[in-house]
Amino acid sequence: MPKFIIEREIPGAGNLTPADLQSISQKSCGILNEMGPKIQWVNSYVTDEKIYCVYLAPDESTIRDHANKGQFPANSISQVRETIDPTTAE
Repeated sequence: MPKFIIEREIPGAGNLTPADLQSISQKSCGILNEMGPKIQWVNSYVTDEKIYCVYLAPDESTIRDHANKGQFPANSISQVRETIDPTTAE
């Protein structure tokens, strides 16, 4: 299944409390359970003003559907084409 990076602009994201992050995660997981196995949340990275999420999904429209149902911003959605790391240089 294709992998996507979603950029969510959330002012003050870095100041969200553990309880805030738990609540957001629970809401997202509830919607994912309703949508079924066609979309999976891998993980997310919280920065000062944005959250970057990694998802597996058949297409961008499935990602947007999840974002709309959860009222989550999805300012940018990009499909991952390749993964590289330091071992790529070997």
